[in-house]
Amino acid sequence: MDYIASRPHRCNEKPDQRRRSMPSADARSPADTPEKLHMIIRDAINGTDLDAFCDAHEDDASVVLPPDGATAHGHDEIRAAIVPLLALGPEMETEVVKKLETDGLALTHGLWRLAVTEHGSRSEHRGVGTMVSRQQPDGTWRIVLDDPLSGV
Repeated sequence: MDYIASRPHRCNEKPDQRRRSMPSADARSPADTPEKLHMIIRDAINGTDLDAFCDAHEDDASVVLPPDGATAHGHDEIRAAIVPLLALGPEMETEVVKKLETDGLALTHGLWRLAVTEHGSRSEHRGVGTMVSRQQPDGTWRIVLDDPLSGV
């Protein structure tokens, strides 16, 4: 597909593969690129690290919440909304397929897969998500808008 970036940023290794195939990706380290935010979110979900998940977002960020599309605004609402997901033993994979960036703002699209255990059975969910991120004064990036259900 010609709209896909020439070299997608892959974030779909399982945790044990990540340790072998790339430098340790600390979910707490700041994102130095918009694409890295997808990896930080993946690592925070896989590691059930609520603080790292919230730290990847600006204080007044908005996140669309699966499965119904409700929206959480700000760290307190985002934190409360993500806790139930982290309780399901999530395993996430993601791949950034497109980025548009200008003047400290970035729009990224990513394919994602999320496996969870609910009521004793494992289920898998897939989708296409969109993030808008902003470069901070220190050069790092944080999420402003996150819609894992955008389906673009």
